[in-house]
Amino acid sequence: MTASPQTAARPFANDVGDTCWLPFTAMRQFQANPMMFVGAEGMHYTTADGRRVLDAMAGLWCVNAGHAQPRIVEAIREAAGRLDFVSSFKMSHPGAFELARRLTDMAPEGFEHVFFTNSGSEAVDSALKIARGYHRARGDAGRTKFIGRAKGYHGMGFGGLSVGGIGRHKRDFGPLLPDVAHLSLPYDRSTMGFSRGRPETGAHYADELESLLQIQDPATVAAVIVEPVIGSGGVYPPPLQYLERLRSICSRHGILLIFDEVITGFGRLGQPFAAQALGVRPDIITCAKGMTNGAVPMGGVILRDFVFDAFMAGPPEAIELFHGYTYSGHPLACAAGLAALDVYQDLGLFERSAAIAPIWEAALHSLRNETHVADIRNIGLLGVVELAPRTGEPGARGNLCAQMCYENGVLVRASGDMIVLSPPLIIEEEQIEQTIDSIRLAVRQMN
Repeated sequence: MTASPQTAARPFANDVGDTCWLPFTAMRQFQANPMMFVGAEGMHYTTADGRRVLDAMAGLWCVNAGHAQPRIVEAIREAAGRLDFVSSFKMSHPGAFELARRLTDMAPEGFEHVFFTNSGSEAVDSALKIARGYHRARGDAGRTKFIGRAKGYHGMGFGGLSVGGIGRHKRDFGPLLPDVAHLSLPYDRSTMGFSRGRPETGAHYADELESLLQIQDPATVAAVIVEPVIGSGGVYPPPLQYLERLRSICSRHGILLIFDEVITGFGRLGQPFAAQALGVRPDIITCAKGMTNGAVPMGGVILRDFVFDAFMAGPPEAIELFHGYTYSGHPLACAAGLAALDVYQDLGLFERSAAIAPIWEAALHSLRNETHVADIRNIGLLGVVELAPRTGEPGARGNLCAQMCYENGVLVRASGDMIVLSPPLIIEEEQIEQTIDSIRLAVRQMN
């Protein structure tokens, strides 16, 4: 069938239309000046007009080994020709069990079980359901409440949105889940601003959980969920001893502690998971993004033995968890995940991340005295440069800075007036310099 002039494919140009509704995007602004990529390799994207743009965001916190990694590409290609799909409902395939074994081998001690999802959002909603189901399986069905944290981001499912702590994300979609409380952001710029790595003060913010439990009744709380390092909300590393106190309080009251490691997993802090890098063991870990190097959508919930075992107390013919997704443990995703873990290990990327992190930190903080820079935060290969907002125009400086960096060949992410950075773990020193210099040039050229 010959396409009509109205339906024929058009070349990428300013008139991109609106058939594809993009997430978290001002569509009319995008249509006026579309940012279109047609290729990627290593540290760079290729634009529709042929420019190479340095990716300082690892796609969206996920392409840890760089784009179009050959071994991952080949693994996906081979899997597609061998086993394109099999359901995970009452059946499976070897790749799912092999990937689960590899993940549990690299997870903290005691994590021996994985439930696969297709994204971080699904991983979080699955973890919340598992937390409630765990308590019910133990005869403690009254534990249904959750506690999240201000600035926390846990995806866009109704569960993750409810426990998340970014107000603008919730405004248009309420009411959300009831019986959800939130801890305060463990950060005070006046005393903790421009900290290099983890702030030395601020552990006392964890004590708010104890106070909150006196109001909520600890016997009604199923789980506390936090990102070990707040990511999308602005890259806030945890103060020293803060997570340890949360762990202690949760243990004392029989509350599960969930670490959302969708961003921090797979080498971002120089270890497989932030739980290891920060020395605190939760009960449940959610992961995604870097699990497949971003090549195929995938997420997972990694569980400690005692959580899984609570579900296994019923008759052997009974289904233990009435939950799952059509594409859970998809063969192509598992192939990508196994290849990604091989690449991380064989190239020593977690160790490389830890080794280059001090160089990253020094480069970031070289921006401290630049005009408009209000704060800088970093940990591992994560960073944020927070700009002072324009009077009456919040977010304007951040968006302008990101646009100027893009025009100068570097892709960063603006979140309000924050320039968020999360480069692939393969970044070289000169590429760190290029990233920071692009931000420096942008802020110097602003009014």
